[in-house]
Parts: sequence; C-alpha cells; structure tokens
Amino acid sequence: PTLRFVLFFLLQMDLRLLLIATLSAVLGGGWAQQEGSICIKANAQSCGECIQVAETCGWCSDETFLTVGESKSARCDDLESLKKRNCDVAKIENPRGSISIDENKPVTNRKKDVAEKLKPEQITQIQPQKLTLTLRSGEPQTFELKFKRAEDYPIDLYYLMDLSFSMKDDLENVKNLGTDLMREMQEITSDFQIGFGSIVEKTNCTRPFSYKNVLKLTDKGDEFNRLVSEQQISENLDSSEGGFDAIMQVAVCEEQIGWRNVTRLLVFSTDAGFHFAGDGKLGGIVLPNDGRCHLENNTYTMSHYYDYPSIAHLVQKLSDHNIQTIFAVTEEFQPVYKELKNLIPKSAVGTLSSNSSNVIKLIIDAYNSLSSEVILENGRLPEGVSITYKSICKNGVEGTGENGRKCSNISIGDEVSFKISIESQKCPSSGKAEPETIRIKPLGFTEEVEIVLNFICDCQCATEGEPDSKKCFEGNGTFECGACKCNDGRIGRLCECSIDEVRTEDLDANCRKDNGMDICSNNGDCVCGTCECKKRENPAEIYSGKYCECDNFNCDRSNNKLCGGHGRCECRKCICDANYTGSACDCSLETSTCLAKNGQICNGRGTCVCGICKCTSPKFQGPTCEICPTCPGVCAEHKDCVQCRAFEVGEKKDTCERDCSYFQLIKVKDLNQLPQPTDQSFSLAHCKERDANDCWFYYTYAIRNDTKEVYVVETLGMIGPDFVWSVTVLE
Repeated sequence: PTLRFVLFFLLQMDLRLLLIATLSAVLGGGWAQQEGSICIKANAQSCGECIQVAETCGWCSDETFLTVGESKSARCDDLESLKKRNCDVAKIENPRGSISIDENKPVTNRKKDVAEKLKPEQITQIQPQKLTLTLRSGEPQTFELKFKRAEDYPIDLYYLMDLSFSMKDDLENVKNLGTDLMREMQEITSDFQIGFGSIVEKTNCTRPFSYKNVLKLTDKGDEFNRLVSEQQISENLDSSEGGFDAIMQVAVCEEQIGWRNVTRLLVFSTDAGFHFAGDGKLGGIVLPNDGRCHLENNTYTMSHYYDYPSIAHLVQKLSDHNIQTIFAVTEEFQPVYKELKNLIPKSAVGTLSSNSSNVIKLIIDAYNSLSSEVILENGRLPEGVSITYKSICKNGVEGTGENGRKCSNISIGDEVSFKISIESQKCPSSGKAEPETIRIKPLGFTEEVEIVLNFICDCQCATEGEPDSKKCFEGNGTFECGACKCNDGRIGRLCECSIDEVRTEDLDANCRKDNGMDICSNNGDCVCGTCECKKRENPAEIYSGKYCECDNFNCDRSNNKLCGGHGRCECRKCICDANYTGSACDCSLETSTCLAKNGQICNGRGTCVCGICKCTSPKFQGPTCEICPTCPGVCAEHKDCVQCRAFEVGEKKDTCERDCSYFQLIKVKDLNQLPQPTDQSFSLAHCKERDANDCWFYYTYAIRNDTKEVYVVETLGMIGPDFVWSVTVLE
C-alpha cells in the first residue's frame, strides 16, 4: 500500500507541474479577487462545512469543476464567483432558511358589554401562536408578532398585608377593601377575583408563622371583608421584614392561591423593609430557599428551615408564574422599594398613606401603569442562536435594541406589533441538527409564542453520498456533493494521505518546538512536516506561530476584558497601552486620582497603587488618605452640631438642620452603652464637652463604611468612675 501511495502521489505532483501555467493563464487576476473571499479562507472540506461559513457561500457539486492541483476547499466560494468560474447554477448547493406559521389564531375583539362572555382560554392577545423556523448559519429569519390588549380581560388580585403592630390603622381601612375594590374594578373588567394573605415576623410572643394564606382567590368581595375583619394585628412591636418568604409562596403555590391563567396581580402592603438571601444566617438558617410550595393548612411552615429567597430567585419565580407585583409602601420606604422595582420586571411602587386610606386608588393607578406597557421576553436560546426585536408601537413609534422589546402607553383595544429576527451563527455543537424550541411571551401574561428551530447543517446532496467510494483513494472516503469527504485519519483532495503514514519520526520532529513532546503545541496538525494550526469557532480567535504555540485570546483578563481593554494580546502575553502596566494591563500609572488637597500623593500618608491610594497609617482613611476621625480637634469640631442635634441648644441651634445633617445620630441612655475602642474594627474618638451651663455631655465620633456616626448619652451629667476616655493622637 505504501508503494501505491507514493506512485499515486508522484503522478498528482507531475500533473500539477504540467498544468500550473494553464491555471495561471485561465484564472489570471481572478485569484487575487478571491483572496478576500471569506468562503475561500474558510478552507471548507465538505459542502456541510461550506454552508456554515456564511449565507453568501455556496458549494459547487459538479464533479469536473476543479482542475488538477486545486484544493478541495476551492469548491466553496461566494455565489457570484462560482458562476464566474463556470459552475453550472444547477450544481451550486445553496440551501436557504424558511418560516412556517403553524398556528395563527387572530387576536380577540372582545367587548365588556357583550352578553356572551368568553373564558380566559378563549381570549387571544398575541398572534401567531406557533411557528417553525428553518435556520441556515448567518441568515436571519424575521417574522411579525402582533399584540392587542383585550377589553374586559379577567384579573386575579391577591392582597398580601403586613400585620405587624405598626399596621394597626391600615387593617381597619382594608376590612372593606373587597367590596370597594370589586366595585371600582367593574370599570376595568367584569371578571375579577380577590384573595388575601398576611405576614408577621416570627417572635416568641406570637404563633410561629411568617405567612398565612387567609383567603383563596374568590369573586365574593363580602367574603374578603368578613375574613379580613377577623384578622388580628400582631403584638410584636418590631417591623416585619419577611415579605420575600411570603411573596415566594404566593407565586409558587398556584393551586392553593387559586391563580387562573389571566392577569395576575400581587399587592404587597407594608411599612417595613425586607430580608433576602443570607439574612437567615443571623438565626442559624443556612439552607438556600428551594423555591417550592410549603403551605400546610394555608400556613408557610418552613421559615425556620429555609433562608429567605434572593432577589434573582424571586424575579425568576414571579416571571415564571406571570405575576405582576405592586408594592404599596409608606413614604419612608419608597427609595428602597423603587430600587427593588428596577430589578423586578413588570412591577410598580405606590405610596401608601399612613393608614392605607388611599389603597384602592394606589392599586388602580399601578394596574393602569403596568397594563399600559407590554414587554417581550424569551426563554433560553440554544448555543449560537441570537434574537433581535424591533417594536412598532402606538402612532407608528419604532424602537430597537432593548427598546425594541417593549411598547408603552397602550390603551385597551390598541394593537402593536414587533419584528423579531432569529439567527443562528453555527450548527449545534453536538453535530446533530436536532430541533430546538424557544418561547416568547409578554411579561405578566400567560400567552406565549412557541418557536421550533430546525438547523441546516448539511447539503441535500450529502444524503446521496457513496460511502467507501472507489473515486476516493482506496475507498478512504465518501464521495458526496462532487468531492471526497475523507474518513477519519485521512486527508487530501482524494483522501490519498494517511495522517499516520506522513507522521514519521523525521517529519514529526519538524513539528515539535524545542524537541518537546507536543506536536504543533497540541493546537494543530503536522501535515508532511509542517504545522497547520487549528481554526477556532470564533474567527477572531487565532492560533499562530511556526509550532502553533501562540494565540491572541489566552492572555490575562480584568473586568472580564482581554488585557483589561487597555492592550492587545500577542502570543499569550498582553502588550499594554501607554500609562498601563500589569499582566492584564489593569494597573494605571496615572497618579492624579491619588492627589490630596495639599498636592501630595495620598496626603503623604500612603502610596498610589494602580491609581488608588493604599493608606499606610491605619488612622487615616478615604480615597486620598485625608480623613482622620481620631485626630486631635475632632471633638471640638463637632461639638456644636452634636449639641443642637441631641439637645436642641448651642450656637448652631437655629441652623442645625442646614449645617449639621452630615452624620447619623444615635442616642444611648448611659456611658456604658457608648461604643468602646476594644470592640471596634474602625477608628473611634471619645469626646467629653461642656455646654454653656457647665454641664458635661459625652459622645463618640466614628466613620464606618463611609458613614459618619455619632453616639451620644441622652442626659447631661458627671462622668462615671469606671469609664475610660482615650483619644489616640496621631504621629
């Protein structure tokens, strides 16, 4: 076999030499133009590989297309070039993607005053409902999606209320909420259900529950009123902050709550903040929340077992169960819940009056705000698949990018549309073109669009291939699409070369760097004594070097950027831009950010490392080492403000609010309750000052986590005998 191979190989070489002049004359300057072709550069060895390079690439399956000496990969070229090179159009393999609409019920035109009422499942607000897309790499498929906000669409509303002692007045105003809200919601829908749940922080004085489902969703407003009237406020004077536990249970316990496949609203009413994942450790609870329903006799029984949910976990479950959340909170906690709203899609925040007297108006306003906006979301996309949105909203207003997913100011009966493009950059990594399914839905709605994705990973002519063909050297390949597709271990236009045969010791030695063990650094193949580097899926990532020992993508990263975004990667080493250094070019040599007010670097109390001050003295703090809370003079500096804030006297009494709001004041009853130096991990100054009436007052001043804190004894008097005052004087 070896002799036959040598004769076959020499014959091929002779023919190449004989025809080289002819090739140059025929092709002429045409090859210069083809040098830039992405299809030619891809070095595709089969029709299937070719059509995945780009949608502009085609494969000539004409058996006689190539002249002697041409590489098999020359069959893959852009379509116009193939025609110019005299490939019969009928022999050009160029499969295209397609769209098939499988279910396309029109959106529903429903009127509230019509006698015949439709069931929720009979109402359609999104069209089409199911499609099949056939994708070729690099070729997007675009379809239109319509959304129409239906009139008289059913609504389920669950009212979750904090029943801690501070909400006593609020409960009185909620007792008639059922019938009152039913009456108001009649203006919006004739199909409305309401439910009620309560939440109390666990204490030793009350029953050990954090959430109770008091009333399953019902259309009986008077039943709501009756059961709410029976609720009792907790005797716990502390604020309840276990709302996340309750919200999670309301979301996932669909059967117990009674959620229907309609608009789902959750109103959470509280005058407190919230705990989230990690806070349970304070009570010895370390097991993460499992996001499952744990209601027994309508009571959450696992609060002692599972930690509070994380915000991300809560967002996922609210989205999975199509629940839109309305936070009805007091003015004090507006900033906190507005930040939370920004993390939870399709949520709203309303300001609850001190006694919840405005709760109905708050709910109506929040519902109108939420329902006037539609936001599309899609499930997980298969690897290599991307999706883009373009919205055509009311009055023809268009949006792209993230704004392409949504339309605002939608009134009942308005119809908007979205242009959705789905594109595959490659076939599934498994090598099998199995169908994948993705879903698109408007946030807060139960309706969705199902999209089945089929992938074009090979050419039609490949199905007619001839395995172990005599047209390939000694049957070492499958003859398909006009060329030999070599069996594993074989290379060459006719599969005439065995990788094992050409890797003799002498040839392999040329592919080993520094006489090492690895051939082509394990990043390429040694073909007849020369390294041919592997190609990466990402064309921007390149192996290079005589032994494929270099690449441009394995350098150190900073902030998830190659070379920190301040350099380039050459042969696995960052070449940094000017004014940057470090293995990842993440260390700035600029010192202007370290200059203190006195013009010194880090105030002379530290060193500037990568543009950030590292204070060498533990008593100095701040970005330029200029803050010293324990230096002499601190007590006198803050004396007047402490007097006016704590006792409403002193020189700054009239300007206290303007001049003295820069620190947080905490009053304590006696000296022993003031922070002690041995108990603190931060600098602390103890102060003893005399007022205008010759009375002493005592306080501490500290900066902790960038917050200035003052602890002050709330009564004037003499210093206690056991209290040691010390102020550390800086050198």
